Amino acid sequence: MKGEINILGARENNLKNINISIPWHKYTVITGLSGSGKSSLALDTLYAEGMRRYVECLSTYARQFFERVDRPDMDDITGLPPVIAIESRNQVKNSRSTVGTTTEIYDYLRLLFAKIGRIFCPNCQIEIKRHSPQSISEDLIKNNRDKKALITFPIGENGISPQELMSKGFIRIIYQGEVIEVEELSMIPEGSEAVVDRIVINKNSSSRITDSIETAFSESNYINVHFVDRSVLKYSRDLECPYCQRRFNKPTPLLFSFNSPQGACPACRGFGNILDIDPDLVVPNPEKGLAQGAIEPLTKPSLKDEMKELLQFARRKGIDINTPFKSLPEDAKKSIFEGEGRFPGVKGYFRYLEEKSYKLHVRIFLSKYRSAFTCGSCNGTRLRPEALWVKVEGKKISDIADMPIEESSIFFQGLTLSDYEEKIAGEVLKQIRSRIDFLQKVGLGYITLSRLTKTLSGGEAQRVDLACQLGASLSEVLYIMDEPSIGLHPRDIDKLISIIRELRDRNNTVVVVEHDFDMIRSADYIIELGPLAGERGGEVVYQGPTEKFLNNSHQSITRLYLTQKERIPIPIKRRREKEKNLTVIGTSENNLKNITVSFPLGTFVCVTGVSGSGKSSLVHDVVYSSLARIFHSELEKVDKCREISGTSYISDVVMLDQTPIGKSSRSNPVTYIKAYDEIRRVMSDTWEARARGFSASHFSFNVPGGRCETCQGEGRQKIEMHFLADIFVTCEECHGRRFKKEVLDVRYKGKNVAEILNLTIDEGIWFFSDVLTLIRKLKILQDVGLGYLRLGQPAPTLSGGEAQRIKIARELGRKDGKNILYILDEPTVGLHIEDIKKLLRVLNRLVDAGNTVIVVEHNLDVIKSADYIIDLGPEGGERGGYIIAQGTPEEVAKIKESYTGIYLNNVLQRQTIADPL
Repeated sequence: MKGEINILGARENNLKNINISIPWHKYTVITGLSGSGKSSLALDTLYAEGMRRYVECLSTYARQFFERVDRPDMDDITGLPPVIAIESRNQVKNSRSTVGTTTEIYDYLRLLFAKIGRIFCPNCQIEIKRHSPQSISEDLIKNNRDKKALITFPIGENGISPQELMSKGFIRIIYQGEVIEVEELSMIPEGSEAVVDRIVINKNSSSRITDSIETAFSESNYINVHFVDRSVLKYSRDLECPYCQRRFNKPTPLLFSFNSPQGACPACRGFGNILDIDPDLVVPNPEKGLAQGAIEPLTKPSLKDEMKELLQFARRKGIDINTPFKSLPEDAKKSIFEGEGRFPGVKGYFRYLEEKSYKLHVRIFLSKYRSAFTCGSCNGTRLRPEALWVKVEGKKISDIADMPIEESSIFFQGLTLSDYEEKIAGEVLKQIRSRIDFLQKVGLGYITLSRLTKTLSGGEAQRVDLACQLGASLSEVLYIMDEPSIGLHPRDIDKLISIIRELRDRNNTVVVVEHDFDMIRSADYIIELGPLAGERGGEVVYQGPTEKFLNNSHQSITRLYLTQKERIPIPIKRRREKEKNLTVIGTSENNLKNITVSFPLGTFVCVTGVSGSGKSSLVHDVVYSSLARIFHSELEKVDKCREISGTSYISDVVMLDQTPIGKSSRSNPVTYIKAYDEIRRVMSDTWEARARGFSASHFSFNVPGGRCETCQGEGRQKIEMHFLADIFVTCEECHGRRFKKEVLDVRYKGKNVAEILNLTIDEGIWFFSDVLTLIRKLKILQDVGLGYLRLGQPAPTLSGGEAQRIKIARELGRKDGKNILYILDEPTVGLHIEDIKKLLRVLNRLVDAGNTVIVVEHNLDVIKSADYIIDLGPEGGERGGYIIAQGTPEEVAKIKESYTGIYLNNVLQRQTIADPL
């Protein structure tokens, strides 16, 4: 069946009334400059309309549980299949969600363990199962052939008379290892066993053994088999240990679920960790003595009495209050924390505060000094002990969940089952193996099933969702993906392409918003939007087959880079100041292997490596966290590394990530870079504003005065619909202009404040040509490639890449910006190569100003432009965490053991040295 999706008159956001055709059952890439309208087409039009149609099919009651989706601004859309969007952001915040539960692999694991898992007694370490006479007979013949044995059963605790025992046909007993005739006894000693049969175990005696065991079971739930060498085998008819009499229940799938009360550890309730007072946070600076405030929480004015009590206790105990806390004896530290006598200790103070945790400020105070510690009851497995007594092939379910995907794949491929077990678990194993295979295909072989979903990066979360869709085996579906190559090393791009093609080959339509050249070349169909960004974007530059795109003569920025007619040049000279380094000594955070790393200061440094190799662990969890503790007095744990040296050479550390610059629609680019202060000053200096007595605050929508109080400067109002989703409507008072009428009557060069905020940054530079202080700030936004944004564009509407570049612009405008360490984690996310060229230009401006820039990156154009590269690997997960290569790009490109070096070498060989950026 052939067909296509036809979009007529799309006008969402900056789209210019465009018509688009997307062929069914093809792999289509939507590309173009950042801000050209790609997401507006793919997500805000295609996905939004698909979602709206789905929600419209539901009842009014069901719709209240869904986000309200408005009809996209367009004329019509036809041929639209059911839509699934796989976005490049991790929206999971739940601490119970893991990779295993998200992919449903853990659900199949629970079923596998419930059906074929073997129970082992925790005391005796033997397998527990229900025995029948036939199974016991087979076990004895298999393992004890030709041995002489006595088959017995224990006589009950209530006792039995010799006459009664003989009347049942039993004439001998075993007591303390000796066989005694019953007729010689006046009473049966406690702990005796009745002898059922004396026999030689072999195939010929199989039926006799079975009959004897049946006889024994008719008298007791247990039977014992005594051999000549005085060894004893014990069997039980129930799920019970015959040696220690511990009883067991038959496993059910819920027993292995940490989200169910039946399976969750009672101590941590299935979370795997518990919150407790962290000594490292209570004593953030162990160089201080007690008198100098080593116990940080007791330095607060509200706890001055407790501080006095602590010092009095220390003097009574002979503890020197001026000695650094780290030098105190261990027993003294224990007394300070645990308390002694009438002194409650630091933990006693916190227990007292916990009684008042109904107060918000107390909860906030307590949270500052708590950390998550592995639960002592379940050791982080999240499950109650009974679940961990069940094993498959010698492995507990927690052991399998803690394996990297690559290891678990080997385990399940090599799993050998009996014919009976294969019949029961064959289909379950098939599902587990296929889903694990999909995770490997998307390049996530290094993660574990027990990994919390909320700890995944946006790219990892997207690839987990992609693996889930592969496992679902759907057809005739439209898949929309937003940059699935995020976080992927060039080595793994081919795997991703093969998966997308696999989805397409199942009669699905795949639409991908992408900038990666390999992803674009592999597509069947290309749609390029542009020609530029923002108001100058939103038009169709090209739509058609990939072959024609590469050979077409149309004016396409993407095609120029694809055909190497345009490229990012390699710097002629690399910066390197060898005498100044920031050195991290002995870090073992996450999967890092006790490495020592030096970052040359005053340079542009790239940290590279395959996904999961330890890049973010090194740069964010170690370098940034350690420096934030020093420069920002943030309470962080101190065991990130043994030592970090060279901090005296830097004045501050700044993380430039892609988190939003604000959650309120009142936050916008000019307020973030402090340019709006200048605009308000200009407006308040006009003759009309002075005549009305308006100050600069009257032109602010953040404070009462000149803003519209009906919508409080938002420009829109939220209407609560009770059992339906809330809706937002334009404010009827100010008609979305945010200010009172009398404020809007004030004009500068013919425009009021609302009209000025609606100007683009490029237009704003021209409009305020005579206000030099304002032009300097707006020019920085233009330099980072954001000239197309409107001055008052609400922060929630900005992409991650745009938010990050606004943060860079603010740093470029700092007057005290020198010797600062800037850290960026994959800044090229969402950026076209033309925008990457602009990004590199502004990053180099930061370095030229005397700062250091450290970037975690996979993009080869950024890597080749760096002054210094630190490459981690060789693989992800446990097989990563080592330094594979370090040096200039040219030096790293010569190292064959480095995957980054191999791909970098190809890039450097294709490109001649050009002028510096």
